[in-house]
Amino acid sequence: MHAFDATDSLAPPAGSSHHGRMPDCVASPEPSRRVLIVLHQEQSTPGRIGRLLRERGIALDIRRPRFGDPLPSTLSDHLGAIVFGGPMSANDEDDYVRREIDWMGVPLAEGKPLLGICLGAQMLARHLGQRVYRHPEGRVEIGYHPIVPTGDAHTLCGAPFPERVYHWHREGFDLPVGAELLASGEHFEVQACRAGPAAYGLQFHPEVTYAMMCRWTTRAQDHGPEPGAHPRHAHLEGWFMHDACVARWLQAFLTCWLAGGKKSALAPPALPALLPA
Repeated sequence: MHAFDATDSLAPPAGSSHHGRMPDCVASPEPSRRVLIVLHQEQSTPGRIGRLLRERGIALDIRRPRFGDPLPSTLSDHLGAIVFGGPMSANDEDDYVRREIDWMGVPLAEGKPLLGICLGAQMLARHLGQRVYRHPEGRVEIGYHPIVPTGDAHTLCGAPFPERVYHWHREGFDLPVGAELLASGEHFEVQACRAGPAAYGLQFHPEVTYAMMCRWTTRAQDHGPEPGAHPRHAHLEGWFMHDACVARWLQAFLTCWLAGGKKSALAPPALPALLPA
């Protein structure tokens, strides 16, 4: 597993198939009021990000290229695109991985908001000519780890950039040429970056919810002795200590991101309750 999709339930229910699932694309009376969501496992969801977008009245156009869903040749009917994580690597030679990496040129060329999360950020780096790599000492980041935001990151969207965030990855990426570093880490230097006004890569998972974390840490394989992999109880304790800051930042960030990098338009709704039911 190289980059983790924190929304995954790891395996589809017995007897399920991609072709038998309900349609993902949510109809919208205004095609321009939807966001393209790219997922990589059959049971993945966009998590908290999906909920926050729907609360803004934005429809989710969910595609799974791994299972044959096409990606649009233009985003003229979308506000932007978000590419989530997954257990595959941006270095894999699978056709759908290559197609996704190449496709990132569409939102970049059109100046549309683009957000890559974990694997999605690594795909963005590959599209922009940079490497995706494993740590030379075998280190991973699984659980809450500290990051160091830049001064510009804290003024990005009117909310402080979080300084301890949820990770699940075994690979990192180099900063693309011309991109702005927004947050760094001790073992994987690039934790957040911006390429142009509205294309962002995040090595961490702001979309994760408490339920997702419980599900993943219950069903995931034993991390073993991997340096940087935290035990399950530390994941859950970390959520109560650190998620409130991440949630507040994500609210403000999505507003900025949807407005193409501007802080002003598309004000978010009131912040929902942060604790799980």
